[in-house]
Amino acid sequence: MPQDQQTGAEGNSFGRDVAPKIARAIGATMVRKGSNEATLNGKRIVIKCANVTTVSVGVSYKMLPTLDSVIAAFRRTDGEFDLFSLSATSYAQHMTNTRSKGPSKNKVGIVTKKVLEAEGKPVGAVRIQQ
Repeated sequence: MPQDQQTGAEGNSFGRDVAPKIARAIGATMVRKGSNEATLNGKRIVIKCANVTTVSVGVSYKMLPTLDSVIAAFRRTDGEFDLFSLSATSYAQHMTNTRSKGPSKNKVGIVTKKVLEAEGKPVGAVRIQQ
């Protein structure tokens, strides 16, 4: 199902709410309020979250060069999140442009869960309070 402005806003809100909780669960420190950027073991990461029916995560082209890796958190039907880490370099090699016709057009690169499972490193699974 294609995303529209409302579902995009809902996804953005979901990610901004969940990312700091995922960060605490894995021992990462958020860089600043209003961003999903964090540090983990001295490395700069971004935590991108996807709800149960979402099969990809997106990172802005502008942010990607500042990162060491992308942590993708995919929510399962039981409420836990499966976490995968992919280097920023590998993310850039596998990303495709978003199909958005709105503000993120030509600004966000998408990587699918299948790519993250195949090319990324499993970080584990976490359950957070929502």
